[in-house]
Amino acid sequence: MKNISTFQAVLMGVFGVFALIGIFVFATYSGSSSNKATVGTVVIWGELPKEQMTQALATMTQSDQTLQKVSYIYKDPATFETELTSAIASGEGPDLVLISQEDLGPLMKELTPIPYTSLPQRTFTDTFSDACSIYLAPEGIYGIPVAIDPLMLYYNRTMLSSASIAAPPATWEALTGLVSQVTEHSSSQNISRALVALGTYDNVHDARGILSTLFLQAGVPIVERNAQGRPTASLGISSSVTAPGESVVRFYTQFADPSKVSYTWNVALPDSLQMFTNGDSALYLGYASEASFIAAANPNLSFDMAPVPQLATASFKTDYARVYAFALPRGGANQAGALLAASTFSKAANEQIVAAATKLAPALRSLLAAPPSDPIANAVYPQAIMARAWLSPAPAVTDQIFSRMILDVVTGRAPIAQALASAEQLIEAQLSGVNQLSTTP
Repeated sequence: MKNISTFQAVLMGVFGVFALIGIFVFATYSGSSSNKATVGTVVIWGELPKEQMTQALATMTQSDQTLQKVSYIYKDPATFETELTSAIASGEGPDLVLISQEDLGPLMKELTPIPYTSLPQRTFTDTFSDACSIYLAPEGIYGIPVAIDPLMLYYNRTMLSSASIAAPPATWEALTGLVSQVTEHSSSQNISRALVALGTYDNVHDARGILSTLFLQAGVPIVERNAQGRPTASLGISSSVTAPGESVVRFYTQFADPSKVSYTWNVALPDSLQMFTNGDSALYLGYASEASFIAAANPNLSFDMAPVPQLATASFKTDYARVYAFALPRGGANQAGALLAASTFSKAANEQIVAAATKLAPALRSLLAAPPSDPIANAVYPQAIMARAWLSPAPAVTDQIFSRMILDVVTGRAPIAQALASAEQLIEAQLSGVNQLSTTP
């Protein structure tokens, strides 16, 4: 990040042109139906499904012919960084990328930030939801948000009702209290029916998002910017008996401890998404974007979604989400057109189209304030409003760090404080560009 300004200097002339067009994000609420500037040919690489985004783009093009030469290519998030870096190096990179903030940290060196002289920070924060602020950095704005995918609580209606449970739990304390009503296990602790997948890591499908939610709800930022604007790790470690980070890890791992009444999950069980779609667990913590997959995987499953539980004593409510935004890769052939395309996608009408196609929430505050009557939107939009995010290392690296931390605690290899301190140190090392991870846990 320290040499990003080199690219900014080259692009000042380009952004001067943008200034003549006006601060492009005004298109998100201006209601203008025309875009007189030329977008031209724009190739987008993105992490959202091709079918959904192609459908959204086709719908937009019907009312805005400037997008006729805009194309979308889906890229696997697992290989996105490698593919983009290689393409940029060979001069064959895309004009725009559509990423979530989980890939922002590793990709920052390949992106060109938008200067605040072209898009003021106040305009950005007033226009987009709080979670979108993850794209703000001292040197500028790294993405124009378009969709939010919050973590949700899915529940098996049949299983809850058969256990005389009228509604999904609204608090973590209430969730813990339901374990004995739902969980079925043998005297040898083999679980045949689970309440929820918590306590382990590798077979909990969205463990990274779940732990992120718990940390954020406890007031632990995981990563925050220091006084100099540099990202630094913060996992809630303190000398206090009630260190918030330790409380999070203790709460999470109790569900995999056979000696606890909250025992409902273990490492021998299959992936939590499979358990839920098979009808073998009552609750599933997963992203809003997973609803279509769950419905298709088991058409006979009677399920619905609800807000993620909160702490009963919490003074504020929050949730973790993946925030998708259009970012400008360095060296693009049509940077001016790419930025105009991003601004067109972020118009209110077009964010509604993207939200409808992807079943996600829009990023605009104005749209989140008035969700459509669709039952999925009614559940997802409020979660997107309260959502937060953090600037993480590469997802695979974060998974390795969190997995090691949880495994150390569950197996008794390290006390919670030590496991948490080690995880914080490893995240900090990644943020500093130093790889201290070994290939074995």
